[in-house]
Amino acid sequence: MTGAYRPPRDRLWFARSRHYALFVLRELTSVLVAWSIVFVLMLADAVLGGSLRQFAALAAQPWMIAINVVALAATVFHTITFLNLAPKATVVRLDGRRVPAWMIQGGNHSAWIVVSLLIAYVILRSP
Repeated sequence: MTGAYRPPRDRLWFARSRHYALFVLRELTSVLVAWSIVFVLMLADAVLGGSLRQFAALAAQPWMIAINVVALAATVFHTITFLNLAPKATVVRLDGRRVPAWMIQGGNHSAWIVVSLLIAYVILRSP
């Protein structure tokens, strides 16, 4: 006897539904989010190690700029989808009533924008 019948696997199962495709895309963006962290750690090492000029030369390469632009887009997508999932993972109650999802999402997105603007101000202000 050869065993139980196993239907062939569908290797494109995620392409059959928009929700599944977005789920897989979000999971794949984690690789580029990890690259962003590695890049920032490389920058910190260059600053602390005194090799900032070499790092700047590497970072100015067109292929490095392209990778970082794609990584930025992936990180923004990852962040937005993460913040949109927060109401499903966290139930907030006030006076025994559940806070609507849009309020939690709005608060998360507003905080993200405020922190991003504050960081941009600190980095881009004139000395």
